[in-house]
Amino acid sequence: MALADHVAPNILAAREAKKLTQVALAKKSKLSVSYVSMLERGERVPPLDTLEALAHALGVPPLALLQRPAGKAARRGQQ
Repeated sequence: MALADHVAPNILAAREAKKLTQVALAKKSKLSVSYVSMLERGERVPPLDTLEALAHALGVPPLALLQRPAGKAARRGQQ
């Protein structure tokens, strides 16, 4: 799985953990709702400035959006 493939599930998981809607995340990160939706579905990979805006809006470090999701690593027995 490529690094970019981790972004979509991480954005979704972080948003759900913060109990934000896509509308709320879009507003906080100054993005369109449709773009946030495309990011969460993996249809787009955000440039670094957008990744930083999303991370700030979600209250997580940008690196958290790039890392392998914990659930997938645990299922595969990887770190």
